[in-house]
Amino acid sequence: MGIKDPSSTSAIEKMDNDSGKIHLKQELGLISAVSMIAGTMIGSGIFMSPQWVLYYMGSPGASLLIWAACGLLAMLGALSYAELGTVIKESGGEYIYILRNVGPLPAFLLVYSSVIVVRPASIAVVSLSFAEYVVAAFFSDCSSPQVVLKCTAVTCVLVLGIINCLNVRLAMSIMNFFTAAKLIVLVVIIVGGVVLLVKGNTQVLQNAFENTAVGFGPVGVAFYQGLWSYDGWNNLNYMTEELKNPEVNLPRAVMIAIPLVTCIYLLANISYFAAMTPQELLTSDAVAISWGLKVLGTWTWIISLGVALSTFGSANGTLFSGGRVCYKAAMEGHLPDALSMIHVKRLTPSPALIFTCIMSIIMIIPGDFSSIVNFFSFTAWLFYGTTIAGLIYMKIKKPDIPRPYKVPIIIPVIVLIASVYLVLAPVIDSPQMAYLYVVLFILSGVIIYIPVIHYKWSPGWFHSITLHLQLLLQVAPTDKND
Repeated sequence: MGIKDPSSTSAIEKMDNDSGKIHLKQELGLISAVSMIAGTMIGSGIFMSPQWVLYYMGSPGASLLIWAACGLLAMLGALSYAELGTVIKESGGEYIYILRNVGPLPAFLLVYSSVIVVRPASIAVVSLSFAEYVVAAFFSDCSSPQVVLKCTAVTCVLVLGIINCLNVRLAMSIMNFFTAAKLIVLVVIIVGGVVLLVKGNTQVLQNAFENTAVGFGPVGVAFYQGLWSYDGWNNLNYMTEELKNPEVNLPRAVMIAIPLVTCIYLLANISYFAAMTPQELLTSDAVAISWGLKVLGTWTWIISLGVALSTFGSANGTLFSGGRVCYKAAMEGHLPDALSMIHVKRLTPSPALIFTCIMSIIMIIPGDFSSIVNFFSFTAWLFYGTTIAGLIYMKIKKPDIPRPYKVPIIIPVIVLIASVYLVLAPVIDSPQMAYLYVVLFILSGVIIYIPVIHYKWSPGWFHSITLHLQLLLQVAPTDKND
């Protein structure tokens, strides 16, 4: 039994009066699916990552190529996932695909990394982005203090955690409202860029590839920063069971949403370059606000407010889905039973959400935007590659499986090669102990898996803690066989 991901119109449809079981509906149509992908992808990245892509690539022209290539890679990856989603019609994304194609141990390592590092890091990054734009309004003449930034980010996580634990429909309403806000802000930025170009502000683009950086590592890290803005291209696969006619709507939604987002990102970046020199963009703590000061003057507060709303909404959606990944894994027996429980009255997976909030706050305390994105991307693409390898295995070893939607094998092969590159490029070009720590952390999951998952070892006191948490949080287990 699963719970809807953030784009669903209602996370839990109702409690059956006769059986007391929780049921979900297939209520996501094509329009909702497109909105879900685009709304999740457009978060904080387009307002924060442009300066870092430029930093690693060295020139506006090369930066735009990276943004376009990231969109293409997201498209190819999403098309590959569309085939997986129409063959394995279960919610859960990479976790379920690896569980069914590769095995329980790799699936456990994925969810072990996801709930402790990847998802919390994602929430931490978006919350820090929110803090940047909120705090910048009060420190316009100097850099924002790190203590203030991190306290604001922590407050953001706590508020969203309370909202998501209290009411699913409220969390969904907030997400829809803030999705509209981010689209309005991007339209303003794009239109402003068009006006500047018409007026002749094209000097930056005339020598677009001057000072371009070359090298195995810089391109890989630039991809990390760009792909962060495209994260969410696979989010529809987390709710395949709630998608109407997934054989048709899943691939169609991908083909509409991702090219649309790619065009928006390219136009927004061109607008940034039309308004600012590369040096100005690199020294900006909040790119969209710097753009606003150049183009809108005293009306810059509109951009500041809009981007803050956008990042707040993005953090809400990421927390929502992060809690559901944690909940889904607990339902499969790969996480403590307490995380698979829901509030008896509010019907929200509050234990999983609380756990995700705690881990996100821990990630906020020591991290900064760039390092967290690199850490997140390194881990995420390791498992994306594993998932795609499972698809290639299915296409070669199980060619007779019914496939309502099918991609040429060259597409997942390209995505797999790109995944290997994105994992290895920064390590080879600039070896750091941090990457070794990541690998060791992932492999440390084996120590937990063998006794706890494989041999089902559970001390008596653990069951006692679970019972006390049930009473404290007012939660109850759900029927795992529903």
